[in-house]
Amino acid sequence: MSVRKQPTAGLALAALLTTLSPYAVWAGPFGKKSEQAPAVKLTPNQSALVDKSVAREKEVIKVVRERAPLVETYIQNMRADNQLGQAPESDQHFLGRVEFGRIIGGDKFDVNKRGGDSGKFGFFKHSTSFLSGLGGSLHLQFSETGFIQMLLMDSNDYDRQHYQFAYVRNEFLGNTPTAVFDVTPLGKDKTGRFFGRIWIETRDGNVVRFNGDFAGTEKDSREYYHFDSWRTNVQPDLWLPTSFYVEESDPKSVTRTLKFKSINHIWGYALKVPTKESENTSMDVVGATDVSNDAQDMSPLGAQRAWVQQAEDNVVERLFQAGLLDAPSDFDKTLEALATNILAYNNITLSRPIHVRTLLTEPLESLSVGNTIILSKSLIDTTAVLSQDGAQQMGNLNALLAFQLAHIILGHRLDTKFAFNDRLLFPTTSVFNRIPMHHTDADNTAAAKKAMELLNAKELEAGQQYFGLYLQQLQERLKPLKALNQPMIGDGLVKSDNDQTFWLAALMPKGPKLQMEDLKQQAAMPLSSFLRRDPWTDQTITLHPAYESLLSPADKMPFEVGPLYIKLVYYKAPSATPQAGAPAASTQAAPADAAPTAGQAAPTEAPAAGQAAPPAETAPAGQAPAPANPPQN
Repeated sequence: MSVRKQPTAGLALAALLTTLSPYAVWAGPFGKKSEQAPAVKLTPNQSALVDKSVAREKEVIKVVRERAPLVETYIQNMRADNQLGQAPESDQHFLGRVEFGRIIGGDKFDVNKRGGDSGKFGFFKHSTSFLSGLGGSLHLQFSETGFIQMLLMDSNDYDRQHYQFAYVRNEFLGNTPTAVFDVTPLGKDKTGRFFGRIWIETRDGNVVRFNGDFAGTEKDSREYYHFDSWRTNVQPDLWLPTSFYVEESDPKSVTRTLKFKSINHIWGYALKVPTKESENTSMDVVGATDVSNDAQDMSPLGAQRAWVQQAEDNVVERLFQAGLLDAPSDFDKTLEALATNILAYNNITLSRPIHVRTLLTEPLESLSVGNTIILSKSLIDTTAVLSQDGAQQMGNLNALLAFQLAHIILGHRLDTKFAFNDRLLFPTTSVFNRIPMHHTDADNTAAAKKAMELLNAKELEAGQQYFGLYLQQLQERLKPLKALNQPMIGDGLVKSDNDQTFWLAALMPKGPKLQMEDLKQQAAMPLSSFLRRDPWTDQTITLHPAYESLLSPADKMPFEVGPLYIKLVYYKAPSATPQAGAPAASTQAAPADAAPTAGQAAPTEAPAAGQAAPPAETAPAGQAPAPANPPQN
C-alpha cells in the first residue's frame, strides 16, 4: 500500500476546499447594517482587565510570529441518519507547518474589503503560499484562509479603539478563573472583524478562549463559519493557541443536521525553522565520557544488530525533530509495560527492550522502527473504551501492540541505509517523502498471523472480543472516513484502498455482534477521548474523563469529531510536584455579578455555580496503570 497518493487533480481539490473547508469564508452579499444596542459601562476592574488582555495579546502575537509549529485539520462532512440523527459522510485531513513570521503583519495579511477581487471565498491576500507542507505526497494542498484568525482573533487591531466589550459573567474553565465578555467591532466597516465572546483569565489578563465568527455583526453571522478557539498555558504567563473546533449547520436540513464539523490542532512551538545552512551541518558530541577501554569486543552478529539499531535510532530521532513523535513520557512507559507483558505471556525474549511512542497525528496507523512501536494518537483515542466501572478495555491496546510486536519478532526491519547519517540530512518538511516505513503486504500478512498466536495466550485471549467489536464498528465507517483510515507513514488497519479488509480481520468473529441500539455496548470512542498534546513540549497528556452514560445511539459518536473542552490549568514548572496527600485548597469563586480584579490570584478549584466539577485526576479502579501526567503546559 502506498504511503500517500499524489493528488490527481489540484483544481478539483481546490474547488472542494472552497466548498467544504471551514477556512473558506464567504464574504458574499450583505444586508443593511444592523442596529447595535448600547453596552453597559464596564466597572474600573473590568476595564483594567480588558486593557491588560490587549497588552497580553500583543505579547502572544509577538511570540507566535517567531514560531513555525505544525498545524493539523481534520474535517468531517455530515449527513442525516435515521438511527443516529447524523453521521459522517466524508472526511478530509490536512497537515502542514506554518511559518507565522511570514504571514502576520504587512499588507499580505490585510482583511479584504467587501466586494474585493479575491472572489466569493476570499479573506486574506496572498496567504496560501505560506503553509509549507510536510511532503507533496501527503495531500497537503491546504487552504490557509481564515486559519490564522481562528488562532489569533485579530492580530492587528484587538484593542478598545476597534472593539466594544460587554461583561457577561465569571466562569471557571477547568481550574482557571475567567471573566467572560461579549465583543463587537466598532466603526462603520465591520466586515471581517471578530464578533463573539472571549474568556480572559483573571490572574494575568490573558485571553484563553474565544468563539464566534468574523461577520462583524449578528445579522451577517450566517455568512461565516463559527469556531471555538482554546489556548493553554505553555510557559509562565504565556498562553498559546492549542486547538479550535469548527461546525456549521446545514440550512436546508429539517433535522438540524450539521453540514460539517472540524477539529484543528497546533503543536511543536519549540520546533526550529530549518535553514539552508543548518540542513547539512553535523554537530560534534560534547560532554561524552570515553569508555572505549572498558567496552567488550563485538561479534559479527552484535555488529549487525548495532548497525540496525543505529539506523532505527536515526529515524526515530528525525521523526521527533520533525514534531511527528511525542516526547518520551510516562504514558509511553505504560504502553511499553503492556508490550513486555505480551512477550512474557508467550515466553519470548528479545535481545533489546521494547519502546513505544505516539505519533501525534489523526489517521489510524501503527508502525515499528526496530524495537520501537509507534501508535497514532487517534488509534489510542478511539480504542480507549471505558466500561461503566471506569476500567479501560486492554484488549484493544494489546491487539495493536501485538501486530507490531509480530513484525519485530519476525525480523521485519527498517532499511539499514538510514544507518548512514547523511541519508537523513534533509529538510524536516520532507520527512515523509524520504522515509517510507510501512511494511509490505507479505510482511503484514505474516505479522497478522503471528499476532493472532500472541493474542491466543491464556492471559490475553479474553480481550480479543473488544478489538473484534472495534473492527466491526470501524467497518461500518470505512467508506465515509477514508482520510482517517489512510496512513501517512506506517501501516493502516485496512489492507489497501482496493482491499478494504482488515489485517486482523480474524478477530472480528471473536467479538459480539455490533448493535448501535444497545446502549450498554460501546465499540469505539470519538476522537480525542484519551490523549491531549502538549503544544510546547510535544508530550502526550493522559485525560481522566468521568464516565458518561449513553442515553441514545447518537451519544456513541464512534470515530467522530466532537466539540472542545480543555481543562485549563496554570503552568507548573517540571520540578514543582504536588506533595502526596496534600489537602486541596478551598477557595470560593467570585460572584457572577462582580468583575474580578486584574491580577487577582487564581483559585485552585470551586467552579462557578452550575458548572460541572472538573474530572477526577485519579484513574478509576480497574483501569490500566495510569501514568503521572507531565506538567500541564
